[in-house]
Amino acid sequence: MTYFPGIETIQYEGPSSKKPLAFKYYNPEEVVMGKTMKEQCRFAMSYWHTFTYMGSDQFGGASMVRPWDGSNDSMEKAIERVHASFEFMEKAQIPFFCFHDRDIAPAGKDLKETNERLDIIVAVIKEEMKRTGIKCLWGTTNAFSSEIFVHGAGTSCNATVFAYAAAQIKKAMEITKDLGGENYVFWGGREGYETLLNTDTALELDNFARLLQMAVDYAEEIGFTGQFLIEPKPKEPTKHQYDFDTATVLAFLRKYNLADKFKINIEANHATLAQHTFQHELNQARINGVLGSVDANQGDPLLGWDTDQFPTNLYDTTLAMYEILMAGGLTKGGLNFDAKVRRASVEVDDLFLSYIAGMDAFAKGLKVAAKLIEDRVFEDFKANRYASYQDGIGKDIMEKKVGFKELEAYALANGTTPNVSGRQELLESILNQYILETK
Repeated sequence: MTYFPGIETIQYEGPSSKKPLAFKYYNPEEVVMGKTMKEQCRFAMSYWHTFTYMGSDQFGGASMVRPWDGSNDSMEKAIERVHASFEFMEKAQIPFFCFHDRDIAPAGKDLKETNERLDIIVAVIKEEMKRTGIKCLWGTTNAFSSEIFVHGAGTSCNATVFAYAAAQIKKAMEITKDLGGENYVFWGGREGYETLLNTDTALELDNFARLLQMAVDYAEEIGFTGQFLIEPKPKEPTKHQYDFDTATVLAFLRKYNLADKFKINIEANHATLAQHTFQHELNQARINGVLGSVDANQGDPLLGWDTDQFPTNLYDTTLAMYEILMAGGLTKGGLNFDAKVRRASVEVDDLFLSYIAGMDAFAKGLKVAAKLIEDRVFEDFKANRYASYQDGIGKDIMEKKVGFKELEAYALANGTTPNVSGRQELLESILNQYILETK
């Protein structure tokens, strides 16, 4: 069965193309900074938003009818979704996919039946992977939707729920390994609190660390060599989540001696909810050597929830790719479109139009960022701005040759030199110029 009749493989036609179903900037084989765009971007499809999202939101139910959801049998429907998703990825030229365990197979009456259902669907996915060459970027587990996780999973006050979450993660890790997944993601969907009046935060954080250590130990036992990622999010559905932002996650990992085992999966919309910019979160991960992967979407600062829109802001995609390239690029990670079409975008071709918009936005951002780096626009400016640390008293500070007494003596004898302009407006103007002029 063809789920997208009339839609051919999306091709690159260049910026002058007026064809909606064509790439304007994403040319998979074009080389940028020594790698093809396909290698630099490592685009991935989110299985959940693309193939299980039916248009519901906080205020309304499903608004979409999809051709792969025709069966009344949940397992037949799950198998159809696999075939539809791989047809979509083939036609959209997307080389990777990401999944939660409960995205790909419906839950059964108990954990045993649920795991058996997963095995059936994973076998179908493996057949499609072999047929198409499409790979698994990462897997994870949905330990937040079920009512048993009302108090959290790894941070639950109920020890039997902790055990169930561990069992579910164990299976999801096995599946990810079986599918050749290059990463495994931990997103604490309900790992947080609503009120401190009933919460033992010390116990919950200790338990979450215990859960992560168990995952590390089990990965070694089964030979899973993928990269472990933690995805920060400040709130929603809880008032406060323990993985609030990159800095909070780093502090947690360092406290529990897990910093060498995990990297960070940065989501743009989660940065917005944390009142950070996307670039800030990527920068903090980069300078700490923990930038692992990216959930490529955007939020709406005027709305107070995770809108998960497709990324179209060229300013943001340029600065994101700048940080990624400065980090040495995406190695095991990728750009996963953790994004969904708007509730009113009900036609199946809207899926293609949305992915094209996001892929083009990041491709354009990649080219602009590469040009900025090659021309050393910001790096040379920063080097000049901090030049006072290259010699004299600044060099002594950097080399730890002085303390308070020596610095006091220097300040008493020399005072300070005049400050110079930070030139923020000039730099923002140059950035705009590069965005507008880079072909």
